[in-house]
Amino acid sequence: MKRIASSIFLIINYKTLLLVILSLASTYLCHYYQFTADFPLTLVSVAIVFPVVFSIDTAYKRRENALKHFADFKGHAVSIYYGCRDWVEVSNSEIPERVKNLTVEMLYTIKALFKSSTAEESHKQEVNIYQKFSDLSRLLQELRAQGLPAGEVSRVNQYLSKMIIAFDNMKIVHHYRTPVTLRAYSKGFIYLFPILYGPYFAFTFEQYAYGLGYLMPILYSFILVSLDNIQDHLENPYDEVGEDDVRIEVDEFIRIL
Repeated sequence: MKRIASSIFLIINYKTLLLVILSLASTYLCHYYQFTADFPLTLVSVAIVFPVVFSIDTAYKRRENALKHFADFKGHAVSIYYGCRDWVEVSNSEIPERVKNLTVEMLYTIKALFKSSTAEESHKQEVNIYQKFSDLSRLLQELRAQGLPAGEVSRVNQYLSKMIIAFDNMKIVHHYRTPVTLRAYSKGFIYLFPILYGPYFAFTFEQYAYGLGYLMPILYSFILVSLDNIQDHLENPYDEVGEDDVRIEVDEFIRIL
């Protein structure tokens, strides 16, 4: 029950309350001055609901792709670690532990990159992560001196290549969002519709009991703002604000290794 309440309060916030107040004020003034009109409600589905649902679906697919690429990154990192640990005959080699430490540092850096608040900080963390890829590449070359055949060294380097590709795909999901113009268009209509439709809500007073006439702007405000908040939470799958975000659990990764 507590988790359900927490989820509800993530999509109902101050914007919901503000829009409810404005839509109620618009409805009251239109009713007071008898400024009523029977507007078509099909405009809601065409101009608002369809674009918002499309944006939510796109953002959710981006989040699913982010999860897939993160799993690829971790899987290939684990493969490198196991390869360095089990394929080399030298039992006292420090390479596996150094690989583990580098991978953990990468995860911390990736987490910092995706939660960066400025472009400068983001660029700094991106340079840092590629430096760690470079360090890992040089470290893997030491496997030759440990007696690992060239073919096996090549295979381990392929895992590194796939790690880099997975990271780049994760970075693309972070940098490139759903269409900005579509989001701006949707937000504009979401916050204007309950206010502009004040004449229609006032018109419904003739069909319903007086108090129920104010229920419609409240419901529309709750529904539309909630959809907009859901889209916002899915937009950045790495900020760890929404419950559906990708969580880079470094401690869990260390425990698995």
